[in-house]
Amino acid sequence: MTPSPHVEVHLTPEDLARALRADVRAGLGSRPRELPPKWFYDERGCALFEEITRQPEYYPTRREREILAREAGHIAGLTGADTLVELGSGTSEKTRLLLDPMAGAGQLERIAVFDVSEPTIRVATAALAVEYPDAEVHGVVGDFERHLHHLPAGGRRLLVFLGGTIGNLGPLERKWFLGELASGMAPRDALLVGTDLVKDPVRLEAAYDDAAGVTAAFNRNVLVVLNRELDADFDVEQFAHEARFDRDNEWMEIRLRAVAPQVVHIAALGMTLELEAGESVRTEISAKFRRPVVEAELAAAGLELVRWWTDAAGDYGVSLSVPAGR
Repeated sequence: MTPSPHVEVHLTPEDLARALRADVRAGLGSRPRELPPKWFYDERGCALFEEITRQPEYYPTRREREILAREAGHIAGLTGADTLVELGSGTSEKTRLLLDPMAGAGQLERIAVFDVSEPTIRVATAALAVEYPDAEVHGVVGDFERHLHHLPAGGRRLLVFLGGTIGNLGPLERKWFLGELASGMAPRDALLVGTDLVKDPVRLEAAYDDAAGVTAAFNRNVLVVLNRELDADFDVEQFAHEARFDRDNEWMEIRLRAVAPQVVHIAALGMTLELEAGESVRTEISAKFRRPVVEAELAAAGLELVRWWTDAAGDYGVSLSVPAGR
């Protein structure tokens, strides 16, 4: 009989509601206006993102999978990890490329997945418990900003942060995040991170503005979330999706731009927004990296880059690092 996975919940629906209110009040009440990208991911947002990854213009998911499929056995042997900890796990689909060689080598003892969504964690842990019955499966529902210290300790851990999600953090946020991870790592632990690389802006902008309009629908969906959760009255179709590469910061910047003047009421917050035609709300950044930048940021956190892999086209990078001086 497959043992039931253990799930710790450190983030309740009430916590999420408070966080949404705080983020919207601060982000839309400031100039320039912005919203954190974590609010994209309600049920419809998750489905739209999965559809984005299948668009011909969106290469990162395919490139990361190519690297993992090619190097997973090497990563398992190199790290000797008996525990895999995935951050921002979602459904843990790509992680199975790493779990299979670990299990095949008889070294997989524990799987831990961390995500903000309790329903997602429960579905993922239930599936992992069935697929890897010899491993202990542990789920943690939490927020990167507050709950990283709840990651299960012990064993020889491989911490995994895939999907280029680290690019959604600004430089100061990345510095804090990597520092928090590194401070909780034991000498035998390792960290695997997926990073999209700097390339032709035409390709980058196409990846975030696909011809089918899926990314545009995904971007506008954050306004649907605000309308539903905060009793707002955004006219969603009166916002244009924009995706531009910022050459100075080397990141993609995603915005919603009002195509006409709007007065928006957010009843749950008692807020009224007066938006001029052309005024925008930044909803996401997605930083693009170069190997020296990745290496320097890891080093600043006390981590040493030990392996660097790219796909055949050189579009995407996966780094493996360990605590410096171990």
